[in-house]
Amino acid sequence: MGRISDLLDKAKAVTGLENFGDDGFREGLEILVDSADREARLNDAGRAAFDGQAIMLLSKRLEIEDWYSRHPEIDEQEIVAPLMVLGLPRTGSTALHCLLGEDPAVRVMRNWECMSPCPPPEAATYETDPRIAIMEGYMKQRDEITPRMKQMLPSTAISPTEDQITMGFDFTSQVFQASFRIPTYAEWLHHKADLEPTFRYVKRVLKLLQWRCPPRRWRLKNPTYSMFIGALDKVFPDARYCMTHRDVANVIPSVADLYFEMHKPNTDEPDKKWMGDINVEFCELGMRRMIEFRDNGNEQRFFDIHFAPFQKDPFPTLEKLYDFLGEEFTPEARARMKAWRESTPRDKHGRHEYNPADYGLDTASLRQQFQFYTERFDVPLGKD
Repeated sequence: MGRISDLLDKAKAVTGLENFGDDGFREGLEILVDSADREARLNDAGRAAFDGQAIMLLSKRLEIEDWYSRHPEIDEQEIVAPLMVLGLPRTGSTALHCLLGEDPAVRVMRNWECMSPCPPPEAATYETDPRIAIMEGYMKQRDEITPRMKQMLPSTAISPTEDQITMGFDFTSQVFQASFRIPTYAEWLHHKADLEPTFRYVKRVLKLLQWRCPPRRWRLKNPTYSMFIGALDKVFPDARYCMTHRDVANVIPSVADLYFEMHKPNTDEPDKKWMGDINVEFCELGMRRMIEFRDNGNEQRFFDIHFAPFQKDPFPTLEKLYDFLGEEFTPEARARMKAWRESTPRDKHGRHEYNPADYGLDTASLRQQFQFYTERFDVPLGKD
């Protein structure tokens, strides 16, 4: 595997390190590289972006393993009863995660530390870490390359983020298909991959991040959790879950359009039909697996949130969520959340517009296909 060796060697050269830890990540890396090289229709910028991302992820993995080798006591950290936000994407989960992240008593993974977890952050410099400015520069560049991203996923260097990149350190993540047409990799990920080692690596990173920087009460968020809920439960058996809901007709075309914006710089032949199809598959698999998990004795671990009432006024829902968790919703947390909401109105950067038909999607057909989901959770249908 000359391509794989080349990527590994470049990561070693960047960091001056040699130890990647457990070899399990190589299966996903090999399938990913093969799929991208054969199927992604990359242009020059896309090839550079793909290799750059792979080398970055490998480099961060080397750094993580280096910190563990020099400080094995990090592994003694405990991740206790995290709250995990899951469900379909584009259901208000990002706004929820940002609001939850305003509570000073809890910990979220922020954009800058997700992209660069080493050296592990320290409490004294957490809000002034130089990596924040570096991340701001990166995000400014992203907005120039993909200007519609601000409408779809408004974000800053210190915003809470999903742990897709963290899963990417194990090369078992949906982060790749969001930017590249990789059907063979997506098929492997959705149907064959073992995600338990990946979530163990996520836990490894969480331990590192909290080691010198409390609090340790985690609020995590990732739509991918739904599809791999069985593996997630094995690694975090005491997790509580918050599931967000919305009409699939307002979800799947929106995600497909997000994929298109991220694919555009990397290929001269974007495959919109594939973007629609892969998101239908991901969402249906996720919801079927999630319902099975909930029906198998786990219903009491879930708190459900519907999109429209939460968007109108999140605070009654947040009060009930804190009651569900058995935690105090402090005046400080409430005030900080209120300030964030006032400074970050919906559609701050313009309304996200898209045409489902561009992605081979039909509103009525989607609602029929996902009737098993909308009826199970009493999800209202219509524009919101």
